[in-house]
Amino acid sequence: MGKKHAFDDYRSKRDLKKSPEPAANSKSNRRPIFVVQEHDASRHHFDFRLECNGALKSWAVSKGPSTDPREKRLAIEVEDHPLDYADFEGTIPEGEYGAGQVIVWDTGRFENTTEKDGGEIDLAKALKDGHATVCLHGKKLKGGYAITRILEGDKPQWLLVKMKDEEADARRNPVSTEPESVLSGDTIEDLKKEDDS
Repeated sequence: MGKKHAFDDYRSKRDLKKSPEPAANSKSNRRPIFVVQEHDASRHHFDFRLECNGALKSWAVSKGPSTDPREKRLAIEVEDHPLDYADFEGTIPEGEYGAGQVIVWDTGRFENTTEKDGGEIDLAKALKDGHATVCLHGKKLKGGYAITRILEGDKPQWLLVKMKDEEADARRNPVSTEPESVLSGDTIEDLKKEDDS
């Protein structure tokens, strides 16, 4: 049996001749990035992605990230995506995996803040062990977030939670009040109108 490559799952689910999604051929950044993509597929959700070892570790978050530390968001782990995917916006055609509209809802740099016994734990190891903390420097999301695995299986389940810090805000709901892409200014509804015209 041949060696499994990082993006085999990503490629096997897509026909990149039909879908405008990027191929997997990118290199790591010196300062890691995160991206949150709003995705109106068969089920509307937000994809939360963290750069780790040359890939975007990815989770589907049905309600999107919260800025309220009291709210725990269920995050379903999905296949790693290539770094090129961080800039992807557009419509995945009907009949293709993940068919629907995608925008870059937020993006920016992040720092791994996972520690144990006063020392930093490598992000890849932290995620493998099932718990990581990061500090996001996005346009909409800022400050600390924790992601913790709660269930193993084919599609492991995690919880994404805003940490209590200066950026926490229980009154703010950016998912509903800030629908625009941070790259293009488009919303999911704008893309739908373009597709219908």
